[in-house]
Formats: sequence, structure tokens, C-alpha cells
Amino acid sequence: MSPLTTPRSNPLRRVMPLSWPQRLCLLGAALLAAPVLAAPAATSAELQDRYRQERAACSNGSSNQDRATCLREAGAAHAEALKGGLGDGSAPYAANATQRCDRLPEDDRADCAARMKGQGSTSGSVAGGGIYRELTTREVVLPNPPKSAAPASAPLVAPQR
Repeated sequence: MSPLTTPRSNPLRRVMPLSWPQRLCLLGAALLAAPVLAAPAATSAELQDRYRQERAACSNGSSNQDRATCLREAGAAHAEALKGGLGDGSAPYAANATQRCDRLPEDDRADCAARMKGQGSTSGSVAGGGIYRELTTREVVLPNPPKSAAPASAPLVAPQR
């Protein structure tokens, strides 16, 4: 046989047999990936509509960025969304909000968490330099009873001379 007609081995036919632990790991990975793969992705039309809305915000000046930066960011976000790389972003935001409260003294953490969850009033903006969150908490403090010179249970005895 000439070198041109020599049968060559097919590298795809050489499959290494998997051990039971390897098979179980492969099965587990497949089961974990199934919900991610089955999740409904945004359609191309929805992504295109979102991109048009973002470009319109850049053009009419309602974004907090200059026009060139806004258009560049909208294009980058659209490209990433087409690849399926964008999430809703709410999970990291919520985690960040609770981490801010963790640095406060124990007495202030509950009020901070309530403000981060939207309780109270909010004013200001990011463009204006910051968001001010205010929550008024009323505490009822009962007055202490007046201290008497002698305990109420002790009998009064007249001094003897």
C-alpha cells in the first residue's frame, strides 16, 4: 500500500473508558448545567429593542453620561447581551447594600438594612453627588420611678432620744 492509501486511525474512536467516579462527576455537572441551559434567554428582538432604548437615552441626554461614552457603553452592553453574558444585576447590588450595613455598629445595622430595603424617604441622585436615605425610628422610653429615701417596704421608725 502506498502512503496515500494507508488507513489512518481515527482519533475520535479512541475513547478512554470512564471510571464510576468520573461518570458520576460528569452526570452531576450535566444536571447542574441543565437549569442554566434551559433558562429562557432574551430574544434577539428584545435585545435589539433594549439597545434602541439605550441609544435613545444617550441621544436625548437622559443618561448620566456624555453622549460618546453612553453610546459606547450601550454598544458594549448589547454585544455582551447577545453573547448571553448579562444578568439582571440585582443580586450583587443587594449583597453590596448589606455589606455597607455590616460595617456599622450593632445598634445601627437594623436601621441601615431597613433603609437599604427602601423604607423611609430617599432624596438626591448619583449625578447630584449622592443618595440620601432617611428613616425615622421612634423609641418610647418609660421614665424611671422616682427614688425615695427609704424603700417602700421598710417600716418607718421614729428616732428615739
